[in-house]
Amino acid sequence: MSGFEYETVARFAQQGGLIYFAAIFVAGCVYALWPSNKEAFRRMAQLPLEDHEDDHVGP
Repeated sequence: MSGFEYETVARFAQQGGLIYFAAIFVAGCVYALWPSNKEAFRRMAQLPLEDHEDDHVGP
């Protein structure tokens, strides 16, 4: 039998997953709040409010 017990592997997986998802969350927040992305997010926020007939697809 190997030196790894279930509890050891489970604890490692839980802590590793927590660190991984925390890093992804922080990276997403940094990207969203980066000053150079401000104007792009502002334009995207206004897209649903714009009414352009030439943008619609269909009959």
